[in-house]
Amino acid sequence: MPLSFDRSFDAPYETLLSVGPRIRRLLARNPSPFTFKGTGVTVIGHGHVAVIDPGPDDPDHLAALKAALKNETVSHILVTHTHRDHSPAARHLREWTGATTYGFGPHRPPSSDDGIVVEEGGDKDFIPDVTVRDGDVIEGQGFAIDCIHTPGHTSNHVCYALRDEQVLFTGDHVMGWSTSVVVPPDGDMSDYLDSLKKLLTRDDKVYWPTHGGPIRDPKPFVAAYIEHRMEREAQILACLDAGVGAIPEMVMQIYVGLAPALRPAAAMSVFGHLIKLLREGKISTDRAPSLAAEFRLNRR
Repeated sequence: MPLSFDRSFDAPYETLLSVGPRIRRLLARNPSPFTFKGTGVTVIGHGHVAVIDPGPDDPDHLAALKAALKNETVSHILVTHTHRDHSPAARHLREWTGATTYGFGPHRPPSSDDGIVVEEGGDKDFIPDVTVRDGDVIEGQGFAIDCIHTPGHTSNHVCYALRDEQVLFTGDHVMGWSTSVVVPPDGDMSDYLDSLKKLLTRDDKVYWPTHGGPIRDPKPFVAAYIEHRMEREAQILACLDAGVGAIPEMVMQIYVGLAPALRPAAAMSVFGHLIKLLREGKISTDRAPSLAAEFRLNRR
């Protein structure tokens, strides 16, 4: 299956909509090159509910979220990872409702390299009430949610599975509209690929990423995600084989026609692959790995 993105998703902002028997979503008004149309806040259950990725700390969004949940009893607040488009609203939601927050742990700084920030940035204030680990089960009134640790996009990324419906909430790990950004040092390309392979062992029927629409045939899509990353690695190795060892030059050769605003993200993706290749002994560099370093292929 070729990697084909679906960017047709659309929904009214700050309105709670039903997308499944026990799943509702509210789209925050925070569109960007990294959030697509915005953060999709997920509500599981009716009456007594769990909320996944409450979203950004924005007054209009917080007001809409509070209004949408006024007739619900929020018992659980789940965070997939600590980027500022996902977790900051958890603090406010906890204050309003007294609900317990769940996540793999606090953010591990920094979220940038050489001063270049290409994501929404880290939420360093979020510390979960309950630290979840891979395989944990979160039980609420009428639902059971499995925790799947999926490091790579960030070290503390977790996917959550609604067990009875075989629905996986994938955060930023797998998205239908774009690939995920992997930003060293917290993001790790080796971990990311391992986490993708981990999903191939599961039998989820539908993925709901935090950004964009659902992925309804997930296994072939994840396989295509992995193949895309391996193709990117092959392109990087080809650049090194041709003597192109600087990241900016690799970006220009590999990402032909890419908008200038997205080049920092592409540079970090290349850097993530280079760190993986360094660990594997396939390449070398004369200095500590960084965006400014020169890399070379280890010829046998």
